[in-house]
Amino acid sequence: MTDEADTKTLDQPADDTAAANMAMASGGPQTSTIPPEELTRLTDDIIGALKTVYDPEIPADIYELGLIYKIDIDDERNVDLEMTLTAPGCPVAGEMPIWVENAVGSVDGVGQVKVEIVFDPPWTPERMSEEAQIAVGWF
Repeated sequence: MTDEADTKTLDQPADDTAAANMAMASGGPQTSTIPPEELTRLTDDIIGALKTVYDPEIPADIYELGLIYKIDIDDERNVDLEMTLTAPGCPVAGEMPIWVENAVGSVDGVGQVKVEIVFDPPWTPERMSEEAQIAVGWF
């Protein structure tokens, strides 16, 4: 990973429009050699890939569940993700990072993908999008 000045960070926002806007701004004074339109495409495609990964116990994808805490895209288009699980004892804790790595790695233009599981802050149902809340029957 390059130093922070060469990295674009996307902390998970509430919706995809905010995701694209955040990716464009991504940290204010930081500069990137990735053209803004390509960064937007990469961000949208990465989010799309994340939405193909489902928690097997909950009928919603990991992005809408709020399990993705951070997406960093460096100038070489390598992607570092921080994600959590709904519970530390999740039965797919060893497999889910591999699913995420494979999904994001399949995005055209993405270099290496690194997935880190974190538990701080702990996941809570309030992190779920409205779409996920509907999927689990909370509306």
